Amino acid sequence: MITISNEFLTATFSEVGAELKSLKCDGKEYIWYGDPKFWTGSSPVLFPICSGLKDDEFIYEGKTYTLQKHGFARRATFDIETVDGNTATFLLSSENCPQDNYPFKYEFRIIYTLIGKKVNVEYNIRNLTDGDMYFSVGAHEAYHCPEGIENYEIIFNKKESLDAYQLVGPLLSDDTINYGKDTDTLQLDNSLFDNDCLIFKNLNSRGVTLRNKTTNQKIKVDFKEFPFLLIWTVPGAPFICIEPWCGITDNIATTKQLTEKEGIEKIEKGGYFYRIHSFEII
Repeated sequence: MITISNEFLTATFSEVGAELKSLKCDGKEYIWYGDPKFWTGSSPVLFPICSGLKDDEFIYEGKTYTLQKHGFARRATFDIETVDGNTATFLLSSENCPQDNYPFKYEFRIIYTLIGKKVNVEYNIRNLTDGDMYFSVGAHEAYHCPEGIENYEIIFNKKESLDAYQLVGPLLSDDTINYGKDTDTLQLDNSLFDNDCLIFKNLNSRGVTLRNKTTNQKIKVDFKEFPFLLIWTVPGAPFICIEPWCGITDNIATTKQLTEKEGIEKIEKGGYFYRIHSFEII
């Protein structure tokens, strides 16, 4: 385990998945502790896909590859490049984590930085392939809600029509359910997750705030350049995941062609990809 801290926060990470396992502020824990009764994760990083592929497969240049849900990074052991006070940098690459099921060469760095009561999470991906690289990347932080999620609400930073796209089995349909029109507030309730998760595309908001309605304690989540936002829990569990994604699960109409996949990101030969999201205790 790796720990970084500043005057307000103490964050602990596992080398497996470069996963945030604990975030404490003034002695209080804000990250779900991975109780296997509900879900063993805490904050997995999703790469090189977000969610699932039809039949766990994609096709690239005529060859079929198999990838499990959310990709392999969350179970891979990252190298620790630097730990310096309030910053930790983790590295996964095609050299230190060779994969027969992913045909691209890359370096994938995750850089965590503590700034006041905020955690910046930077994804820095370099394409080392002799050609284009296709991938998705996403966050999956689970925030501890010890009083139960019904005591919490999510406040969007702009008014929204909260149209959540629906899953048919593991695949995404074009059907939606509306959870509020011209509103900035989603009241959390276990029944919202009877069909797995809430999937939002094309939100006006570039940030949301998780608010405890009893204590008014808030966690502000910013995701400026992430086109998809997912909200998920296991019904009855005392956590809520707020997940900014650059990528999305396969649509029911998928061709399985990786280059045609909805939301897929591309880096040209020798290029870089940067994204930062953050969460702050306020």
